[in-house]
Amino acid sequence: MPLSKRKNANLLSMGVDDAKRKQSQLEIFTTDTAHVLTTNQGLQIPDNHNSLKAGVRGPTLMEDFILREKITHFDHERIPERVVHARGSGAHGYFKVYKPMVQYTHAAFLQDPDIETPVFVRFSTVVGSKGSADTVRDVRGFAVKFYTSEGNYDLVGNSIPVFFIQDAIKFPDLIHAIKPEPHHDMPQAASAHDTFWDFASLMPESTHMLMWAMSDRAVPRSLRMMEGFGVHAFRFINARGDVHYVKFHWKPKLGVHGLAWDEAQKIAGKDPDFHRRDLWEAIESGNFPEWELGVQIVEAGKEDALGFDILDPTKLIPEEQVPVQIIGRLVLNRNPDNFFAETEQVAFHPGHIVPGIDFSNDPLLQGRLFSYTDTQLSRLGGANFHEIPINRGVCPMHNFQRDGLHRQTINKGAVAYEPNTLGNGLQGTEFRVDGAAQGFQSYPEQLQSPKIRCRSPSFDDHFSQATLFWNSQSTAEKDHIAAAFRFELSKVNVPDIRQRMVDNLAHVDPKLATRVATSLGINAPDPKAAAGRLGFRDYRMVNKVDEDPALRMVGRPGGSVKTRKVAILVADGVETATLRRIQQDLVDAGALCKLIAPHLGSVGTTTGRQLAVDHTFATMPSVMFDAVLIPGGSDSAAALCGLGEAVHFVLEAYKHCKTICAVNDGVQLLSTLGFSLGENPDLISVPTPGVLITDVRKVLDGMVSQDFMTAIALHRHWDRLNIDAIPA
Repeated sequence: MPLSKRKNANLLSMGVDDAKRKQSQLEIFTTDTAHVLTTNQGLQIPDNHNSLKAGVRGPTLMEDFILREKITHFDHERIPERVVHARGSGAHGYFKVYKPMVQYTHAAFLQDPDIETPVFVRFSTVVGSKGSADTVRDVRGFAVKFYTSEGNYDLVGNSIPVFFIQDAIKFPDLIHAIKPEPHHDMPQAASAHDTFWDFASLMPESTHMLMWAMSDRAVPRSLRMMEGFGVHAFRFINARGDVHYVKFHWKPKLGVHGLAWDEAQKIAGKDPDFHRRDLWEAIESGNFPEWELGVQIVEAGKEDALGFDILDPTKLIPEEQVPVQIIGRLVLNRNPDNFFAETEQVAFHPGHIVPGIDFSNDPLLQGRLFSYTDTQLSRLGGANFHEIPINRGVCPMHNFQRDGLHRQTINKGAVAYEPNTLGNGLQGTEFRVDGAAQGFQSYPEQLQSPKIRCRSPSFDDHFSQATLFWNSQSTAEKDHIAAAFRFELSKVNVPDIRQRMVDNLAHVDPKLATRVATSLGINAPDPKAAAGRLGFRDYRMVNKVDEDPALRMVGRPGGSVKTRKVAILVADGVETATLRRIQQDLVDAGALCKLIAPHLGSVGTTTGRQLAVDHTFATMPSVMFDAVLIPGGSDSAAALCGLGEAVHFVLEAYKHCKTICAVNDGVQLLSTLGFSLGENPDLISVPTPGVLITDVRKVLDGMVSQDFMTAIALHRHWDRLNIDAIPA
């Protein structure tokens, strides 16, 4: 063999041998370190639960390359759809403050009650993709972009005031766990699966949030009937430099209402766009959704008196402890002109703030300050996403940033730096930023040392507020929470995960844990087993509040029939005198009435006239309505009783605890439920919450409409008995 070929063969042999040696070393290393967590560079991670901070309660450090690598990788996993909050609905509107807030903050948009600040609001679900359904059990995003005279301010919040985790470094883990499982990409937009509950059962800090997520808060009746929260503690700073911690609340003027879980699932199949459609139609019809902005304010230096750490995002401030001050009004009065250009391209960021508002050292918030900009870079194509029309401010903008992908501004002149003497075209005239000038000034906080990757011991209480939330619920709401845990955990395939979760619940309330365990056919809860797991500590800080009515939905003050949807069930031979009277009273009060019949077109009345039909039973089921009216008319009642869809409509509305009013012969449609006007001795009329049985005389005398509307305004009659026995 020629020398050159022998050399090549030897080199090839050496290369193969070297590759084998490396592969062998890799196999040895992989075997030895299979359970060691590392960075993408192979560096072993010492702590995957805490970001690097300046002291245990200090701000997160930009130096934390482990946090940045993890968040960066997570932020760029999907293009261009949002990784979370992908399915959204948006609307334009305005905000007005009620009175100057000069005592607490010098933010300009919170000073003048005569000024309307333009806003764009985006609501969203968290887990599902853009094509998922609206009524899934999930947290909802509630993000508000204020176009203020001092720049854009984004209040990027949720429909629940707390969160699953305490530190941003765990956010990728949380979302990876709750998203569809990667081997088969199921389930879509649902938390009822192994990976989420495996994670949650090992993270006791998520317990408080789980209580909210299993409550009716996670299945809102409408985006217009949903509270919003800023989640984190922020800082208000006034012109004197005085500092107060602040938590933000959005209180809907229509009240806070939820769906029945069975109803939510059926709506997801009947109309996946239920919430999106409801918001759009309300604005188009002039029923503009409204919220009031409330704040809980705690003077800096006095937050320790709360009995928990205000920087912990898994905690809320009970309203019984610090009342919410209502300071302004939000109105949504215009739908987007183009969904993609506005709702899809709007870019929110908790770091978009204005003078007078500043961050706290909440470690989840600190991580979000990095994550949101990083996400927009890949989702919206580069650093110029602020030039997209929906993201542009209304105040003047000037800096020396230039160029980049999708740049729209045409900058003139030779200067792209500061300081300079050429910026205005006149040599010798200097442009320099004045450090003493007005503008945003970060709060000059004294920071702790040393820098440390650790969590403050004041974050260790994971159960006190979960118990507070449970104790604050009505009996019906407790039943719904227990049922939600049973539903979710029954879909978990690994028995050990179900057992771990039930053991965790024993630290919230032993009776709740037992109720869940019994239905799952697993062992009774064992708090000692839970306490023995790594990272688990049943530590409770001082909690001065045992129950807070503001945490429940049932029995809250207020209530209205405005924009409530009432189904009127009709067929040929319907009696119209009572129908017209009740319908007109409902419409005058702001309710929306639709006639549902076996067929489209019209139906004949007892007077020989024709009534136009809005929908059929096949296309518009009971889950689309808030209440049901069954007018009189023997022929109409007989026809409806012979139609299975009509019977099912009423049974389903009854099961979902909605208000039902039956007039004269219309009560025949309730015969399956055991109601009558008394003519038939085989039927027993029993007073039932939210069921009104009446006759023509009472309707025409005006004795029915008000009772009907009062019952509708209560939203649901959750105290109905034996609804599980209803065949619907």
